[in-house]
Amino acid sequence: MPPAPGGYGAAPQQNKKALWSMILGIVGLLCCGILAGIPALVLSNQAKKEIQASNGQSTGSGMATAGLVLGILSIVSTVISVIYYTST
Repeated sequence: MPPAPGGYGAAPQQNKKALWSMILGIVGLLCCGILAGIPALVLSNQAKKEIQASNGQSTGSGMATAGLVLGILSIVSTVISVIYYTST
């Protein structure tokens, strides 16, 4: 007996770079500053490009955006802290 026609195809996979960019953004905001903020920015941009190019087969654009925002916040807070502590 042949298999039933149709089907839904494979489920979309979550982009791992998006997840790691969000994790690094959180870590950068909490303790590591620029050391984790810059990789969060890089991974976020790579993840967004991969998600857009995957034609719906990859998800995680929200996590990539969160990683981007948290990475920026961690870098800005580190720079402000360095300026504040060197001026006093």
